[in-house]
Amino acid sequence: MRVSSTCLVRVDRNRYSVPASAAGQAVSVRTTADQVRVVAHGEVIAAHARVLFGREQLICDPWHYLPVLDKKPGALRNGAPFVAWDLPVSIQTVRDRILKQPKGDRAFVELLMLAGEAGLDALTVACELALEHGVVSAAVVMNELRRLVAPQLPASLNSVPDGIALTMEPLANCQRYDHLLGVTNVH
Repeated sequence: MRVSSTCLVRVDRNRYSVPASAAGQAVSVRTTADQVRVVAHGEVIAAHARVLFGREQLICDPWHYLPVLDKKPGALRNGAPFVAWDLPVSIQTVRDRILKQPKGDRAFVELLMLAGEAGLDALTVACELALEHGVVSAAVVMNELRRLVAPQLPASLNSVPDGIALTMEPLANCQRYDHLLGVTNVH
């Protein structure tokens, strides 16, 4: 079947979301008693638990729509995938405060985009840290998030292995740069 322009596939009279990158593509759907899986190019691109067996249900994973939010951040307030998004309390608190700020939609979407790479747990901790410090802005949360996921610096090299020890210390000879200044040896 083909994914709709709204990133949905219809299965048993219900609609299930797929990643926005698959919009308009042909996919196959595999259903079991407890799961609906959407497969494209031999890979599972979406999996939803079958908890709703009624008809005309909409089952969305908000993470599937992040690229759409990047282009239309206003959809965050009233878009169907985001209205009932069950985010951790600290993220909800930060979201509510950021959305009240100028260009808050765009700022919170940037945080979500980073969380798409770093993980929801990292964003949760970053939001908790911002709330602890009492300064809630997208820039503060983004800084905390980047600090949390930054690669660790290597341990300092206090001890040098014996095989690479210097046998003769280098001497600083700055006179070799005098020719760049047009100065002849003056001693």
